[in-house]
Amino acid sequence: MNFAIMATGNIARHMAKAVTGIPGVRKYAAASRDSGRAQAFAAQWGFEKAYGSYEEMLQDPAVELVYVASPHSHHYEHAKLCLMHGKHVLLEKAFTVNAAQARELVELAREKKLLLAEAIWIRYMPSRKMIDDLVESGVIGSVTSLTANLGYVLRGKERLERPELAGGALLDLGVYPINFALMVFHEEVERVTSTAVLSPEGVDWVNSITLTFRGGRTAVLHSTMLALTDRQGVISGEKGYIEVQNINNCEEIRVFDLERKMTARYVVPEQINGYEYEVIACMKALENGAAECREMPHSETLRVMELMDTIRKQWGMRYPGEA
Repeated sequence: MNFAIMATGNIARHMAKAVTGIPGVRKYAAASRDSGRAQAFAAQWGFEKAYGSYEEMLQDPAVELVYVASPHSHHYEHAKLCLMHGKHVLLEKAFTVNAAQARELVELAREKKLLLAEAIWIRYMPSRKMIDDLVESGVIGSVTSLTANLGYVLRGKERLERPELAGGALLDLGVYPINFALMVFHEEVERVTSTAVLSPEGVDWVNSITLTFRGGRTAVLHSTMLALTDRQGVISGEKGYIEVQNINNCEEIRVFDLERKMTARYVVPEQINGYEYEVIACMKALENGAAECREMPHSETLRVMELMDTIRKQWGMRYPGEA
């Protein structure tokens, strides 16, 4: 598969490292708005071609799957550009700025019969099935609630501070606790309660979210760009609880009984860096002629985007250009 990267920032380097170790992936092209940056990136990571414009790369008929690594604010524009040029797309999270943009991209991909996948890596990792299997096994009994958090010291980072780049903790960090909750609880969300501390520029520095699902199960979620957190997820049931060490890239899963005694401990499989799983999923989907990845179907992407729209509405937080 001829793999291409659009936008050559920090996250693109992680993806370049991942695809270096995937059999069957040809590191074909890299594109940046700056020709020099594209050439330097391609040389560093062994991509065959470098393009100084996105349009020029997309006109190359050999390009098959494009990983879009631009800021959140540009995901819709760049993914649409790829689809209009007949390219399959792996779009970095958060998928788009809002659900309306997401729905339009999904419809366009279906119309064009092209693969469109969200690069939310925790959905594709082996740890997801490990957690699912433990919950379904009944080892902690009937699950009633969970908590999850993610926080880093990111204040002052331009793409997160600027509203015009769709900054804030929610789209960059909060999307992980939300996905963690939806991966465990599959029922409809009946109520959303949230609060946030907004920056002077109007993006969320810190947020707290409670999701109440049909049947009464709850998820209490937190993300922040002002402080380091333990990144832990805890799934609680009538017979004990499961600790997930680092919901952003699971390192270990621990099971505890009602006496808080650890009864089992699971280490996740060795990986390149975790990004490889979403590319492998895309390859499998393309081999099967699918328009979406089973690990993160369009319905789940839209579910997450709609939730984040609701949450931002509660805060009165809008990005430039939104209605």
